[in-house]
Amino acid sequence: MREFADRGSVSEAAKALSCTPSAVSQQLRALQTEVGLVLTEPDGRGLRLTDAGSALVSRADDVLAAIDRAETELDTFRSTPRGRVRLAVFPSAALVLLPGLLRQVDAVEGLELDVRDVDMTPPEVPGLMADFDVVVMHRDEYAQPVASERLEVLPLLREPLDVALPPDHPLAGADRVDLADLAAEPWISVDVGFPVDDLLVSLASRTGVRPRVVQRINDFRIIESLVAAGHGIALLPRYTVDTAKVLCKPLAGIKAARHVEAVIRPGAPDRRPAVRAVLDAIRAEAAAFGEPGA
Repeated sequence: MREFADRGSVSEAAKALSCTPSAVSQQLRALQTEVGLVLTEPDGRGLRLTDAGSALVSRADDVLAAIDRAETELDTFRSTPRGRVRLAVFPSAALVLLPGLLRQVDAVEGLELDVRDVDMTPPEVPGLMADFDVVVMHRDEYAQPVASERLEVLPLLREPLDVALPPDHPLAGADRVDLADLAAEPWISVDVGFPVDDLLVSLASRTGVRPRVVQRINDFRIIESLVAAGHGIALLPRYTVDTAKVLCKPLAGIKAARHVEAVIRPGAPDRRPAVRAVLDAIRAEAAAFGEPGA
């Protein structure tokens, strides 16, 4: 309709649109049927716009300009890190990664991060992807990564797990502790199914020493306070523990760690620069620690 108005004839509009004059005429008739008004009328051997047609053409310019603006804005989302990224992260990772991550995101104009702390077990991760663009999860050293063709797992960090002891514990002076030396100790662990408890179970199966768990609490800060008060010992992640409260000792002769990983939809960083920017920022924060993901 706009091309017809600009060029003055059906044949010239057809040339501009690389189609036949009959195709242009069909489109004009279809448009008249759609709006329920006569938009063109005979003018000698050609056509001219009616008043209704002229009014519609004047609005067509506004509509097409709006479409161009929308396309331009969408192109910026395709090429620059703009928009909102939804992130789920388990609480102890949020403790060490989130302050710096938010600082990095705040420095990027147009990039927003919507964060939720989610106390998750590995089997729950695929279900979280319905609500989040990135999920930062953890798993036991001996567990396999989340396996799904619909998910991509990116290693971030291998975090050793140490035994937390009260300051006056008999083994306080040891550089390392043997699990067998802790066989009679009361342990404070997290809920069954969470990675730190999974590792405790894995260690028990490998050493034959089954820890006696007396309390199950998911908040590591509460566990630290209980250990400091002498209510038991615990397996705690090295980079998130408050060493002002408790003493942390590596286990002798045993690999004990958890893997911290980012889970995304395959190809998400290529489709959305904002997701790529957030992933790069998370990796940068994780790289500040001693052991990279494996």
